[in-house]
Amino acid sequence: MRLIAGRKDVEVIAGGTDLVTLLRDRVRTPARLVDINGLSLDGLRWSRDGVRIGALCRNAVDDPRLAATYPVLVRALRSGASPQIRNRATFGGNLLQSVRCPYFRQPEFACNRREPGAGCAGIEGDGRLLGIFGTSASCIAVHPSDCAVALLALDATVVAEGPRGTRRIPVGDLYRLPGDTPHEEHTLHDGELVVAVEVPASPLASRSTYVKFRERASYAFALASAAVAVHSEHGMVRDVRVCLGGVAPKPWRAQAAEHALRGRRLDEATIGAAAEAATEGARPRPDNAYKVELIRGVVRQALTDLREN
Repeated sequence: MRLIAGRKDVEVIAGGTDLVTLLRDRVRTPARLVDINGLSLDGLRWSRDGVRIGALCRNAVDDPRLAATYPVLVRALRSGASPQIRNRATFGGNLLQSVRCPYFRQPEFACNRREPGAGCAGIEGDGRLLGIFGTSASCIAVHPSDCAVALLALDATVVAEGPRGTRRIPVGDLYRLPGDTPHEEHTLHDGELVVAVEVPASPLASRSTYVKFRERASYAFALASAAVAVHSEHGMVRDVRVCLGGVAPKPWRAQAAEHALRGRRLDEATIGAAAEAATEGARPRPDNAYKVELIRGVVRQALTDLREN
């Protein structure tokens, strides 16, 4: 931790699938890289409370128990990238990858995340791929992680270690909304390192799925996605999570959709009401208003899949 604490010119590298592209494009220009691949932070550890996934566990994890217990997580991982990239990418790096915005990745354009106070080219430019929830006048970028959306639906916790000890951070609290300081992307303290993700045992987990809509059939970032987990008793929805990806600067929990589902049967009318409620609070621009309908579609598809299976 001493190698990164207080050092603004140092970056941590593990799989490097995101960082290397940022280095190539001169978006990040650290003086040093700290390679953490030698740390003992990989593998799965099961207990009666759930599973602890090491931060260096690769995204291509192929564990039958994980697929059976947390299907939404494995489906999200498999949709996120090709096997070659998943063999390299890590859980910790996946959660902490930078936002997606064409202007963030091109230094010739103004970007408040890259250079605080520079302005946001996305607001006046092409916002077709950008956010409709949680954005601000300073930034409309989206977080690209499929894995993070699934982990939010599973009430997972990120374990971070640093100079002040160990902290457990709910996945939903790991990310900051842009507000006036979009360059502050997460809530990790100086010198902290993500060491694991803890996914609790839950009646929600086994009946869960992930639906992703993208521009092309091959691996691409989500235009909109939904991670949905449902716990039912006697035909009635007792608990539920509906989380969205590709539409906000962080994984987005659609609580209005959850409210529309709790205490009701998972029939066609309820599914339609939940899909509509998932769009509550959306603030689309003219060029990305299509994402509102995409949200309805992915939520409807996820709930229909769970009802039929």
